[in-house]
Amino acid sequence: MVEVLLVVGVLVAMFVAFNIGGSTTGPAFGPAVGAKAISKPMAALLMTVFFFVGAWTIGREVVDTLGNSLITNPGVFTLETSIGVLFFIGLALFVGNVFGVPASTSMTAVGAIAGLGVATGSLSWSVMGEIATWWIVAPVIGFWVSLIIGRYFYARINRLVAMDRSEGPLLDVDRSGVIPSFSVHETTTRREFAGVVTVVVIGCLMAFSSGTSNIANAIAPLVGSESIDMNPAILLGCLAVGIGTFTIARRTLETMGSDITELPLTAAIVVATVSSGLVIFLSAIGIPASFVVIATMSIIGLGWGRATRPVTVPEAVKGDDVPPVSVDALADDEPGEEIPPIGEEDPHTVPSATDLFDPATTARVVLMQNVVPVIATLGAFLTFRFVPIFGL
Repeated sequence: MVEVLLVVGVLVAMFVAFNIGGSTTGPAFGPAVGAKAISKPMAALLMTVFFFVGAWTIGREVVDTLGNSLITNPGVFTLETSIGVLFFIGLALFVGNVFGVPASTSMTAVGAIAGLGVATGSLSWSVMGEIATWWIVAPVIGFWVSLIIGRYFYARINRLVAMDRSEGPLLDVDRSGVIPSFSVHETTTRREFAGVVTVVVIGCLMAFSSGTSNIANAIAPLVGSESIDMNPAILLGCLAVGIGTFTIARRTLETMGSDITELPLTAAIVVATVSSGLVIFLSAIGIPASFVVIATMSIIGLGWGRATRPVTVPEAVKGDDVPPVSVDALADDEPGEEIPPIGEEDPHTVPSATDLFDPATTARVVLMQNVVPVIATLGAFLTFRFVPIFGL
């Protein structure tokens, strides 16, 4: 019986990891695939490799937090309860997928485990408080860092990384030898090659940060119940993530995966760098982080910083009119134009006809990003509190 439950638990955990691989590959490598810098299979391979590196190194800290520190009574994490927790994580994420909302797997996983902890009186409120505090602080940091970049540095960064994609392949492949060799295609400029490499490196950074945080969402309950050791759990989880990247991730790569990859290339690089850096930092101190929430606030901050360039800080403090954030506020500057100083930029060059986020869509996303973790939390609490089959 125990062996059957263990198999079921491993399969459910791998299903969660499978969906993680499918949903995170698009945001990480969508820009690179869209720019035809790499193919979809190469994107899947890079996602799998760097996710594993992140999971095997820093990811252990987050697994330990969710599997051991968040619950004060180790006996609560049985094989049965682990399967139940993973079920509610998968169910809640499924609800988010039905509504087309990129729900936070980290918030959902913490919610399900917290529901178990509250139901059994074994939740570590100090650890939960620390996690919740960082969930508030990290998006605020992402907002302000991106705002400063958007206001003072974005135009210059854009001059460095902006590129026009030439016709033809980026690299030439010589397969005449035993080991294929690569060379830069004759039509590829040095600037273009550097820009493409930057986009791919940023994708690898996002994949690494995803591994540091998201591996725990799939395997922490099983590791916490001591049903499986840390190392084989990470290997199984990463295997399932890899399967997801090579299968269902193809659709997210086609549609560029998320709002991040619909931004101009420079904006996508800034948002990805800021968000990934924060996620890696939080994972290193054992905090499960929500890349989706941090990236959303980073996008808003970047757009707001771009939109406020026409006014100086004293004018903004006095309450003078500040142009609303718009899609065009994040548009690339023309390479031949001079960068106007802060406060001297023509406000009419920052159109306000279309807001960066459609109000209805934004409301739906924000609502569901809060509803999905609540579903996992309440479902786990009610089940573990009132269903006697778990024997708690």
